[in-house]
Amino acid sequence: MGRKCRAYVQSIVNWLGRRSMQARLVAACIIILLIPSIGISNYLFSQIEDSYITDSLKQGQYSIEMEKVNILNQIEAMERAAQLTISEHEILEYVSREEDLPVEELLELYRGPFTDMINIQINNPNIIHLRLYADNVHLSEVWPIIFHERRIQNESWFAKLDQLAGKELWMFSDQDPDILHRNVTEGTDQMPKVSLVRVIESGGRRVASIQVEMLLKHFSPKAFASIKDEGSQMMIADGSGTVFLDENQPFASGNLELRQAIVKEFAEMQQQDITEKRFIVNQLPYLLVTTDLEQVDAHILNVVSLQASSERISKAAKQIIAVNVISIGLLSIIMYIMNSFILKNLRRLTEAMKKVRRGEMPTGLPLGGGGEIGELAHHFNKLIHTINELIAQGVRKQALTKEAELRTLHSQIDSHFLYNTLENIKMLAEMENQRTISDSLTSLGGMMRYNFKWSGEYVSLQDEVRHIQNYIAVMNIRFDEPIHLELHIPPRLLEIEVLKMSLQPIIENTVKHAGFGAEASNSTIRIDVAENEEANIVITLRDNGRGISVSRLEQLNERIHLDRNNELSLTQENINVKQTFGIGLQNVHQRIQLYYGEQYGLQVYSSEGQFTEVVITLPKVLLMGGSSGYEENDNRR
Repeated sequence: MGRKCRAYVQSIVNWLGRRSMQARLVAACIIILLIPSIGISNYLFSQIEDSYITDSLKQGQYSIEMEKVNILNQIEAMERAAQLTISEHEILEYVSREEDLPVEELLELYRGPFTDMINIQINNPNIIHLRLYADNVHLSEVWPIIFHERRIQNESWFAKLDQLAGKELWMFSDQDPDILHRNVTEGTDQMPKVSLVRVIESGGRRVASIQVEMLLKHFSPKAFASIKDEGSQMMIADGSGTVFLDENQPFASGNLELRQAIVKEFAEMQQQDITEKRFIVNQLPYLLVTTDLEQVDAHILNVVSLQASSERISKAAKQIIAVNVISIGLLSIIMYIMNSFILKNLRRLTEAMKKVRRGEMPTGLPLGGGGEIGELAHHFNKLIHTINELIAQGVRKQALTKEAELRTLHSQIDSHFLYNTLENIKMLAEMENQRTISDSLTSLGGMMRYNFKWSGEYVSLQDEVRHIQNYIAVMNIRFDEPIHLELHIPPRLLEIEVLKMSLQPIIENTVKHAGFGAEASNSTIRIDVAENEEANIVITLRDNGRGISVSRLEQLNERIHLDRNNELSLTQENINVKQTFGIGLQNVHQRIQLYYGEQYGLQVYSSEGQFTEVVITLPKVLLMGGSSGYEENDNRR
């Protein structure tokens, strides 16, 4: 998918690249205006949408909190009614009696405590039932307040009475059946209600239970009010997740999918411990706001439709986008007309350039006006003039090049003459059986070929070592005791790259300053090549000469590592050292840093009277393009 998108974008870029500058300017104008306008519009739409949703959320939260206050008042009224009933000791004694009560006493109770219970219900008209249930065979039922427990034994909550132990039991039901099972008018029992049940104990055992009931239309008027609202609806959900709502409301009563979605979203909100959530049903947005009713283990739900808000936002978005498109279209037409006048001279300049491409060299391009196009035409005229001059210069350079090639050929002839002359002298020495002279001439010829044949700055380590061997062979003619050259180089490192003439000056410096001569014996120069932990090549050149003193060694290393830009700050003592000591080593060090980098170079170590050691660090580079275990030639500068 990403590859297809990149290919599509590239095709658009290529298509624009083939268009004229005028078309590309118009396209750029459209893009410059369209992208910010769309971005700003989307941002504004998002802010408006968030504002609408925030307002809907605040309104829903306000409504649900106000309803919660009303419900808490109803809960308090039901609890107060239950508590007042329990506080009637005469009634408790009546339900606890283990013998039948005479009629006279029963009438007295009816005129007294029983009437008080009825008055509690009358004083709270929202309470539809205030009932006392007792498991006592001696109990006489007094309608509508005192009943035998056998009338509620089939209720689902009856088994929970023994577990209450002084606690309250709140229940919600979607109907209110007649406890006496009388014939009632159809539909009168299809009214949802809420019930409060408390247990009355005496002597550690349950003697009775009191039930206070209220219809949900009185318990939560906004959820079950007769006022119809097509944009929202309030509901009650009990502890088990069952949702109770007014079936007469048009919002959700006839929409089964919405009701199922509400139950599902509410369950997810309970798991996520959140109080508001947006969801979509049949591509219509809704907002669900909840709050807890901890006293009754229930929740108030308020479902708000966001369809009207979304439609208003969508309509405004379409209008703004249409205005943007029309405005950009008009601006594009105006831009196209203006560009056609502005780019007129540019088209003339383009035609002149095409003539130059075909080989026609005009003397000048007369274009009036100023600005960038006029300046471009001015520079184009100068370019034509410069091209004509360069053509003439090119002809002259070709002649000079031919002359230089002839001089180079003569130089090569001279060098070949020297090689041939040395070869002839060598043959004469061999004919006279002068092997020492013959070998010396062979070494000298090899040195001359190595010096004259300068095809590049880089050679293999093997070639540089062979040149050193020739140099030692020639120098041994001067000494009675020859200088011994020891090589400790792994075969795999013979083809690594080194700078040409980077080791020979060090050997020459050693022969000159190490004290080798007629009085010296067992003079040895040792060359070791190895690879360090950083995968760099370390070349060590060690002699067993007279060494260098500590102070002179410090001056030498300071001279070698002295930056060229800082040579003007040398002291007089260092100037003397500069004139007589370390010039060759410094040149080698600076060449290595110039071609490989400042992290490479050489360092001198010595112990007076014992040895002198020069350590060179180079990158590991194979001369012929690299192989396994070798770096590419990226270390060169």
